[in-house]
Amino acid sequence: MKKLFSSALLASAVLAGSQATAQVSPQQYAIDRAEIVNLSNRLMIASDAQDAETYANTFAKDGVLNWIGGVEHGREEIREAIAEWRSKTDPLPAGATSRPRVRHFVLNHDITINADGKTGLGRVYWFALTNRTPQKDVQPLYFGHVIEYYVKEGGKWLFSKREVFNESLTNRAPFYPALGEIDPNAVKK
Repeated sequence: MKKLFSSALLASAVLAGSQATAQVSPQQYAIDRAEIVNLSNRLMIASDAQDAETYANTFAKDGVLNWIGGVEHGREEIREAIAEWRSKTDPLPAGATSRPRVRHFVLNHDITINADGKTGLGRVYWFALTNRTPQKDVQPLYFGHVIEYYVKEGGKWLFSKREVFNESLTNRAPFYPALGEIDPNAVKK
């Protein structure tokens, strides 16, 4: 009886340990990844549409946005900051039949879903194109990367934090360890 009890106890300990280190299934990862990529796309489309409400609603209530405009804490602060930033866009002249635009794109999503199935991390590249040029053609405007932190709340993926790096401006660095880059000045042995 002691041997049977010991075997049962060992089996339950092994099972409990394997559940703690278990990863989400490949099928669940595919679903979660698609939802997160859509979340990133929704944010960029909202930005270009000057829709601060939809933009802010991609964040958790206590989400953090670290971007070129500063660090915003909470959904309401994010909404206000994006609304103010987008309000600085040149107004459309009366009678205009077209409008110059900037379009933001996200790509190369490297997404990790944590074993809890409720949090994750993403490394994402982004760039922006504009047709607001003297020659009225399309030109690259900015590029960079984002470190995204995800949380699943009420069955929906949201950003708990987004750290935006605009590598065309002042926050470009010689290397980004979060992207796997190595210090180019490091001594190799």
